[in-house]
Amino acid sequence: MMHNNIATSLLAKLSGLLLLTFSLMFFATGSRATTDNYLIGIGKWDVTGTAAEIGMMGYADTGQKSSGIHTRQFARAFIIGQPNGKRVVFVNVDAGMVFQAVNQKVVEALESRYSGVYSAENIVLSATHTHAAVGGQSHYTLYNFTIGGFIEQNYDTMVEGILKAVELAHEDLAPGRILYASGQLNNASMNRSLIAYNNNPIQERESYGSSIDPDMKVLRFMRGDQPVGMISWFAVHPVSMTMENTLLSSDNKGYAQYLFERKMASAGHDDFVAAFAQSNNGDMTSNLWLNGKGPTENEFENTRIIGERQFDKAWDIFSGTGELLSGVIDFRHAFRDYSSQSVDGRYFADGQSRNTCVAALGYSFAAGTEDGRPAGDTWYEGQLQSTIISSILSTVLFFPSEADRECHKPKPVLLATGKAVPVPWTPEVLPASILRIGQFAILAVPGEFTVMSGRRIRQEVASVMPDIQYSTIAGLSNAYSGYVTTPEEYATQHYEGGSTHFGPWTLPAYRQTFNDMAAAMKAGSSVASGPEPRDLSGFQANFTTGVVHDQTPVGKSFGELVDASEVYASYKVGEKVKVRFWTGHPRNNLRTMDTFVEIQRKAGSQWQVVATDNDWETHYIWKRIDGFWGTSQARIKWFIPEGTPAGTYRIVHKGDKKTIFTGKIKPFVGISPEFQVN
Repeated sequence: MMHNNIATSLLAKLSGLLLLTFSLMFFATGSRATTDNYLIGIGKWDVTGTAAEIGMMGYADTGQKSSGIHTRQFARAFIIGQPNGKRVVFVNVDAGMVFQAVNQKVVEALESRYSGVYSAENIVLSATHTHAAVGGQSHYTLYNFTIGGFIEQNYDTMVEGILKAVELAHEDLAPGRILYASGQLNNASMNRSLIAYNNNPIQERESYGSSIDPDMKVLRFMRGDQPVGMISWFAVHPVSMTMENTLLSSDNKGYAQYLFERKMASAGHDDFVAAFAQSNNGDMTSNLWLNGKGPTENEFENTRIIGERQFDKAWDIFSGTGELLSGVIDFRHAFRDYSSQSVDGRYFADGQSRNTCVAALGYSFAAGTEDGRPAGDTWYEGQLQSTIISSILSTVLFFPSEADRECHKPKPVLLATGKAVPVPWTPEVLPASILRIGQFAILAVPGEFTVMSGRRIRQEVASVMPDIQYSTIAGLSNAYSGYVTTPEEYATQHYEGGSTHFGPWTLPAYRQTFNDMAAAMKAGSSVASGPEPRDLSGFQANFTTGVVHDQTPVGKSFGELVDASEVYASYKVGEKVKVRFWTGHPRNNLRTMDTFVEIQRKAGSQWQVVATDNDWETHYIWKRIDGFWGTSQARIKWFIPEGTPAGTYRIVHKGDKKTIFTGKIKPFVGISPEFQVN
């Protein structure tokens, strides 16, 4: 029976590999005669932040602090250009948000390195919006508030990682081509705010036929017959990992990327880069039970399932027939002060113009989402009436005027973040971009647009430029400013409407901006660049304690096992190996493009690395044991996956310690006892 199972498993693997090879040959040979009409360059770099004792970004929970790594986060950069012509840059970043502060530093550095080639106008940095990454990279107080202030280490890591990815893509530029295709994925997202969505006009809702956006848009990057990259856009929140999780993770989109790149590597494409990017995700949740969970009770299983569903659909689209993108590479970019925009009357049924408002958040912002925190007694979704306590709180903190309150109606103002002194708590000058690649356009927005808001932006551009046949919203791009709902959704004041910063006419203001950019692109003219955003780098504070020193208990050394008897002599596939090492603080060295964990298999007299802290089956968990003495443990788990060959294995921990007197950082290595996998 054992031998039959091995034979069956081997045949299944061979069949899968043959099918993969056939699929790659099919789409390669099917376009062999096509000319490589663009320059394309692709790069990838690690942006994983501090893996211990730093607030995580997304759930705004002060108790959710990092304590290890489930999977690493990366920046994946794609450059597309015409030979001797314009270029555009799209970078997909495994992060909660790409804040304006990060964008400003990246743009400044790229303009310096590649003068006249890259600028704010042709660069889009888009976050996947995983809620299992660390924060502290913003220069605005609201987004650092639950993190403990500005975390320079996280900021530098993200900036440097994005720059390195773009640099690699720039050096990788060579002739290639891009094919576009799309498909529908209906079982990986749910609309978490149906009451708000259903307040949109019934004719509009019926024309789309779904309260989710099931469309997945895929770009396939080719050089000759070789696939080199892929970008998939699909609207869903990466919130499969819950607010109880404290391990850094790229969540469901990250798992889809991991699966895609591993599958391509198994076919010999080791440098292939797959990006699963964010779209108009504002009201799209991956929690299919709408209670913070689903499709199971286990967050890791949910991450796996929703990630696999995105991967499977993207692979189907990628492996099918694509339409060659051809024609001009172009871009338009505009900064606008959305706290004081006059919106033309053509966007309203009565033909009268409207004005946006100074940034403010409503009571339903504090209530949280329907798929996350339950409604409470103090604030709740749909709350339209002011309360005395909340009005006093709002006035004491930010001093909104009666005109401000009137402007935001029916939203009752809780936090007028735009009225904070000496500087606002949230940005008011924000970017928007159109990147054109032939008949396809990337519409980059600096926040979370609901599914219907995104549809209206795409329609706006299509009405001006019908020759752009395909487009996608690139959400959370180049800055972050909360949510954007339709005016009809705003009127219900659910979480997304309460989190729409600039009042009920925010979306029409963005539609106007995209109309201006599209019209300028069509005419071949420039668009007014608008005011420059604030530089708040001099206003930053950090309230998080740094690493003072690391120690081990008396008689122990760094990298030594806590208890060698925890490692058994042998394990079976499907079982879990656990080991603990005395360690130093992971903030001493983030081990960028490296690892805290290696699973090694013995091959003759050598040891081969078969998994790291970026692999799905490993958990690296850091645990403080004694704060005063600075002792801590690295707790490593390896869930032995199916297909693991029998043999001799060991677990290696790579760490760094900070010495008590000199403050120097020194590396060390810990090695577990050998064990057998049967």
